Amino acid sequence: MTSATRQFPGRAALQEIGQLFALGAAVFRMLFKPPFQTKEFIQQSWFVASVTMLPAALVSIPFGAVIALQLASLTEQLGAQSFTGSAGVLAIVQQAAPVVTSLLIAGAGGSAICADLGSRTIREEIAAMEVLGISPIQRLVVPRVLAATLVAVVLSAMVSVVGVLGGYFFNVVLQGGTPGAYIASFSALAQLSDLGVGELKAAIFGIIAGVVASYRGLNTPPGPKGVGDAVNQSVVISFLLLFLFNLVITAIYLQVVPAKGS
Repeated sequence: MTSATRQFPGRAALQEIGQLFALGAAVFRMLFKPPFQTKEFIQQSWFVASVTMLPAALVSIPFGAVIALQLASLTEQLGAQSFTGSAGVLAIVQQAAPVVTSLLIAGAGGSAICADLGSRTIREEIAAMEVLGISPIQRLVVPRVLAATLVAVVLSAMVSVVGVLGGYFFNVVLQGGTPGAYIASFSALAQLSDLGVGELKAAIFGIIAGVVASYRGLNTPPGPKGVGDAVNQSVVISFLLLFLFNLVITAIYLQVVPAKGS
């Protein structure tokens, strides 16, 4: 039995998944344990926002434009031009905004968090903190996960606004749509819960990106190459988990929350 267990090909992967969930549980427990690292949280929030704010704004414009142009062409073929605005808002708020936000948080903010913690690990700063009785999870990980979560929620709202405005511009100005019909259609299919699920996704994605980046940073292989490998792994793992959770949350939301007018 022992030999079979050692030869099990997925054993290492299962151990990694278990340790990742254990770190997430430890972060949750440390949230309610004083003292809270307010200064570290503010610094990390500003840092993550500074590396993701401008790219998010720039990416949201073409996202909104592509969605608006595609939906306008489709609704024109179907003779349902009056629903262009509401369909665009649903696509941007529910899907595009949290996904764009999560990719930037994981790719820019998460990689920086992983590199920072990985550098501390190979310099044995993390081990020194543990020897001194200081919890690296409470001191370093919790503020970074909260910062990633807060910035993700704020960025998602910003991307939603910019994306909707970009969609309005391309639909009304470039495709000759009616401004009143575009705005009035918001209430036809869209509802407040759509914005809520988009922000919920962003918060969950921020937590995932922060926990994954912190986990890989705290378990970095020795040497500078190990830090680079850990950063690459954290980005790839975060992307996979983000898309998986996006699918699960979307499926649950569409089953639990009835569509407007149904």
